[in-house]
Amino acid sequence: MAIGSDHTGFKLKAEISKFLKERKYLVTDVGTFTEESCDYPDIAYTVAKKVAANEVDFGVLIDATGIPSAITANKVKGIRAATCYNEFSAQSAREHNNANVLVVGAKSLDEESIKTIIDVFLKTEFGGGRHQRRLDKITEIEETQNKG
Repeated sequence: MAIGSDHTGFKLKAEISKFLKERKYLVTDVGTFTEESCDYPDIAYTVAKKVAANEVDFGVLIDATGIPSAITANKVKGIRAATCYNEFSAQSAREHNNANVLVVGAKSLDEESIKTIIDVFLKTEFGGGRHQRRLDKITEIEETQNKG
């Protein structure tokens, strides 16, 4: 799994990495590695590329709100990044949308809530069925928009 954050999520990223490693996940930290201001698109793009290239199964991104990193990651073909803010959104992101990148906000949620969200996200399987039909439509849009 690849994990990354901007400066806002730097401290939380260390705790989440530790949390994931304790659960036996192999974690690749792509940065940032200091609390100095940095640009979230650089980190989000790096995580998204690793997921899209199948170098890792999932990505986790942390910024202030979870919104800008999701926007960035979703520009990468094959990425379904979801900003999750509770257990239901995490479960739905995986079960209905087959999300492969989880994005959370360091200033939006406390650490324990984020850990719970991560647990739910990683334990939930994609439901397939009618949800696959909808994902196929999203993929078709993605293919059409990325031509040329």
